[in-house]
Amino acid sequence: MTIFTYRLPDGSERIVDAKKGLNAMQAAILNQVPGIIGECGGSAMCATCHVYVEEGADTLPPVSDIESDMLDCTASDRDSCSRLSCQIVADDGDQTVVLRLPDRQV
Repeated sequence: MTIFTYRLPDGSERIVDAKKGLNAMQAAILNQVPGIIGECGGSAMCATCHVYVEEGADTLPPVSDIESDMLDCTASDRDSCSRLSCQIVADDGDQTVVLRLPDRQV
């Protein structure tokens, strides 16, 4: 099981336990975490689920070319730890990933 910690722009945190196969965008939406929109439903086509990975990046697969292209279109500045939360998938190990949400998605 993966634990996603979402750090919101107001400084608060939301912690979600996600089962294997669920991505961080889906986990956020299912648990009413504000700030993740996911207009495309998780197809890496809209960049409205942009997050900054603060911890656990070393456990994630590398950014794909498609994800990288979409990260160039985010409403908030892209930086070296930017990811699309729809591309961060929970695995079946003990994984903890801390995600900081940007101030805006659109």
